[in-house]
Amino acid sequence: MKYVVGARGSQLSVAQTRWVIAELKQANSDCKYEIKPITTKGDTDTRPLFTIDQKGIFEKEIDRAVAQKEVDFAVHSLKDVPSELDAKLTLASIPKREAVNDVFISSDGSTLDEIKEGSVVGTSSLRRAVQISRKRPDITVKPIRGNIETRIKKISGDEYDAIVLAQAGISRLNVDVKYSPLSVDDFSPSPGQGAIAIVARIDDDETLSMLKKIEDRNTRLEIEAERSLSDYVDSGCRFPLGAYAKSDDSDMDLTVFAFSVDGKKSLKVHKTGKKQDPKNLGKDVGEELRRQGVNDLALNWREKVEEWNKT
Repeated sequence: MKYVVGARGSQLSVAQTRWVIAELKQANSDCKYEIKPITTKGDTDTRPLFTIDQKGIFEKEIDRAVAQKEVDFAVHSLKDVPSELDAKLTLASIPKREAVNDVFISSDGSTLDEIKEGSVVGTSSLRRAVQISRKRPDITVKPIRGNIETRIKKISGDEYDAIVLAQAGISRLNVDVKYSPLSVDDFSPSPGQGAIAIVARIDDDETLSMLKKIEDRNTRLEIEAERSLSDYVDSGCRFPLGAYAKSDDSDMDLTVFAFSVDGKKSLKVHKTGKKQDPKNLGKDVGEELRRQGVNDLALNWREKVEEWNKT
């Protein structure tokens, strides 16, 4: 049996798709796989991500190819996948998650604590931008786009002194670069960060069965808690909310941070719930955030983004 796999053409997307295929080959030795690169809006629109008022900019075209049977399934970075998929599609499999934390990469090898006052740090994420500013208000944060290799190269020029990226991307690409890990307490990750999503047609039982063989059950449940929270609060790249779920044999902890537009105000909610009921845990945390005023923080951010769009 041969499967055609849809993915973005970026080096990171191809690398993680090849990793998925390697895992699938171990579990399905009689199957063959072919990668079909597909260009998405996120690949062609060079504006800062938080100014693009559209969900799924890195996956929409690829998932359309799955729905229209041009490819058999798609591989995505899970944090790029919106909660509502086409009715013909389903989140078929979530393999074991990579590291969830961010990392700091600088031109001179200094850490975020050590880098000199007035340095310029690049990030494509509002969440990272506000967390950097909270920890080091004496440095400048600027938007940066491009693939991982392009962003790393930019710190050797005149525009950026450092960047912040997800460690999972560095690991999957096996990039030889010096970095310092950032604590999830100071840099709460994006919901779903470090995880891979495999999307397939909901009625393709044979493909669904094949993909399920590489799913990691703990990762699936943790991701469901984080996505349930994100849905309830309606967060995204235009609102900096960080969330991280961690489970043991029976329980799951979900910790969430949200920030004001100037970084001076923050909300933190931590709850423990039953591992087998992750969506309810996410909803409970979302309700607590609302009680603490997260909607006011979100409104202020939306107003700020509208100002940036006008400049």
